[in-house]
Amino acid sequence: MSVRLRETYADHAATTRPAPEVVEAMAPWLAEHFGNASSVHCRGEAAREAVEVARERVADLVGATPEEVVFTASGSEANNLALLGVMQAAPPERRRLVVSAIEHPSVLESARALESRGFAVTVAPVRENGVVDLDRLRAAIGPDVALVSVMLVNNETGAIQPIESVATLAHAAGARVHTDAVQAVGKMAVDMEALGADLVSLAGHKFHGPPGAAALVVRRRTRLEPLIHGGHQERSRRAGTENVPAIVGLGVAAVRAAGLQDGAARIGALGERLLARLEAEVPGTRLHGDRALRLPSIVNVGFPGVDGEAMLHELDLAGITVSTGSACSAASPGPSPVLLAMGLSAEESHASVRFSLGESNEDADVERIVREVRSAIARLRGLATPAATRRERSA
Repeated sequence: MSVRLRETYADHAATTRPAPEVVEAMAPWLAEHFGNASSVHCRGEAAREAVEVARERVADLVGATPEEVVFTASGSEANNLALLGVMQAAPPERRRLVVSAIEHPSVLESARALESRGFAVTVAPVRENGVVDLDRLRAAIGPDVALVSVMLVNNETGAIQPIESVATLAHAAGARVHTDAVQAVGKMAVDMEALGADLVSLAGHKFHGPPGAAALVVRRRTRLEPLIHGGHQERSRRAGTENVPAIVGLGVAAVRAAGLQDGAARIGALGERLLARLEAEVPGTRLHGDRALRLPSIVNVGFPGVDGEAMLHELDLAGITVSTGSACSAASPGPSPVLLAMGLSAEESHASVRFSLGESNEDADVERIVREVRSAIARLRGLATPAATRRERSA
């Protein structure tokens, strides 16, 4: 399928375009520099060195040491490794996991898998603004808890979670803390020491690295049972031949992300402008989430009386790429569990659209999005009116 010549890409929370320097760095490892990083000959040693350089770069990005970085194939795998790995290695007196209600599907499904294996799982609620309720979380954490998992930035609403406070509560009870930072890394400063997290997940394709390269960063003295067995790779924490080209690309993306604070501020300002324009020019626009406690580049709004999927397709036809929620649950026909957990109705959830801005966006994109949203809503509400009239007549 060919790419449209004119596109406003506003789905950066789903994935980002690999940066040119990332692609350039990967290319030799897909061709003349091929080699197995576990081999002891010259090619293997060169591949191993490239992997270790990337490991150092990823560690530097999140304030960790290289030995704490475990490369994985995706953020979802990193989340699975964190939850299943810690829980299966936990002592028998700690058989309970606590997660928040607005976690990524890879965390919630991992929790369900653990439940089916006999572990106890507690789901901590969030407030209406999409931020975890610390009082309810405090009550949920006891001496039987091995791990608390709360994401740093929600992938649907951009809500920023108080991980420092979560870590304080968890550590006081002797539990470990995992945070899914996939939506945060590359968009805001992420420092494991400052957060107090024991495990942090990240994924390269969210900050202009390649798909197929991610990491779980694991603090020393954190017991972890591997998911994949059969090799000594990643210090025996994740068996399998390393994806050297993708890992090299991840390393370059990590260096690049470390210096993008000014760019993040610009993108955040674009997001704030988009929200302000939508609220001013589209009647009934409702922000889903807290106005202050969120990553401003993610704008999740509802348009009453308009189906979000219909809006997505209308905008897609106009060359504007957006989403209605998490890319990993896009095929699910039901309402967003995140928005339901925040107290929205199923109808309100279905009326939501997520705009997520990134490096490629400019002021002109905001103008174009607002213009096309107004036009799409006029069409969709016009189509809905005859149907509503028929229902009223038949009542």
